[in-house]
Amino acid sequence: MNKDLTTGKPETVLWKFCLPLFGSIIFQQLYNIADSLVAGKFIGEHALAAVGNSYEITLIFIAFAFGCNIGCSVIVSQLFGAKNYRDMKTSIYTTLIFSGVLCALLMIFGILSCGALLNIIHTPSEIFYDSKLYLYIYILGLPFLFFYNIATGIFSALGDSKTPFVFLAVSSTSNILIDVLFVSGFHMGVAGVAWATFLCQGVSCLLAMSVVQKRLSAIRTEGKITICSLDALKKIAVIAIPSILQQGFISIGNIIIQGVINDCGVGVTAGYSASIKLNNLVITSFTTLGNGMSNYTAQNIGAGMTARVKSGFQAGVKMVWILCVPIVALYLLAAELLITFFINSPSDLALTSGVQFLYIAAPFYFIISIKLTADGILRGAGQMRNFMISTFTDLILRVALAEILVTQAGYLGIWCAWPIGWTTGMILSVLFYRKGISKVAELKS
Repeated sequence: MNKDLTTGKPETVLWKFCLPLFGSIIFQQLYNIADSLVAGKFIGEHALAAVGNSYEITLIFIAFAFGCNIGCSVIVSQLFGAKNYRDMKTSIYTTLIFSGVLCALLMIFGILSCGALLNIIHTPSEIFYDSKLYLYIYILGLPFLFFYNIATGIFSALGDSKTPFVFLAVSSTSNILIDVLFVSGFHMGVAGVAWATFLCQGVSCLLAMSVVQKRLSAIRTEGKITICSLDALKKIAVIAIPSILQQGFISIGNIIIQGVINDCGVGVTAGYSASIKLNNLVITSFTTLGNGMSNYTAQNIGAGMTARVKSGFQAGVKMVWILCVPIVALYLLAAELLITFFINSPSDLALTSGVQFLYIAAPFYFIISIKLTADGILRGAGQMRNFMISTFTDLILRVALAEILVTQAGYLGIWCAWPIGWTTGMILSVLFYRKGISKVAELKS
């Protein structure tokens, strides 16, 4: 059901809206975690390294899908909050058309450059073939990734966070079962892992888009709806392009870091592949909660209720910190057990490097969660310049420090780059949030 986020106590509204989003991203991440888990358990350490190695490149494509998601979601949220349903539908249809074109271009680029991208990150020869095979199949499924992300953005903009949760819960559970069937039953190797994800994401996408169409049909509008509007595209692009650049540069940064890690050997690559999946589960979850803050902020700004945004930030930080406590405790107390979930009889180097990454990163989840909450508000308020400055500062620091510190302390030096980048980015995001919301309030008054 569609929900107005401009009424009710901000803390209560955010908990009800964001908890299903949190559950959704947990299931979304199960796709990638299941791939690594099945690869490591049923195929071997090299297969785990291959899937993890390819994952850093898939983040480039995810960046574009995420940008389309957030661009559409913020604009639709503002129009829904203002009850301008006609322009809202125009914005949705415009996003779908241009996202389809963008997706086609990315597929052509990806298919033609798989091998080159893997060479750029110094992919070890032992895992090159499997990495390329996994990446190729992943690229074939890009239309499902794009349109599913847009569908979830539309649901969130309309205040509905439960529908995507149901889709993901079913499809992610199915993905795990099909992963095991293809790999253990049909002995398809890494290709089985990739095809399982392809099939499950495809079903989720088709179901989600059909529900979106029914939901839009139920919203009454007067007059003819413009299917494609350059004016709407410009407004969406103002939000989408910085988001794509942000995620894209993060992906490029991660690829550079992956190259540094690959030079440390397959053992460190495997350990990192396991620990970064656990790390990304947390970061992506907080990013999704930040997206919820974007929807909340955009609806309230669209309705001219800027004062509710400040209360929302306080409630958002409280919410993510409550979620941080059990996660940090789990990662610190059970790091070794969690790494062994991904690898049967891991080498000493793979186990040690993966565990130490979690030990270093986990305590700083309290810091990065504040940054991502503030970032969500900056996006929802249209403060994209400040959002990008904070994000790029974090990224540049992590990449530069990884290159520098690896020469001083090996892979431990690489791991230490994360907390430094996160802390600096958090300080900037909070400062920009405070300044940005005051500016928006002045414009609205």
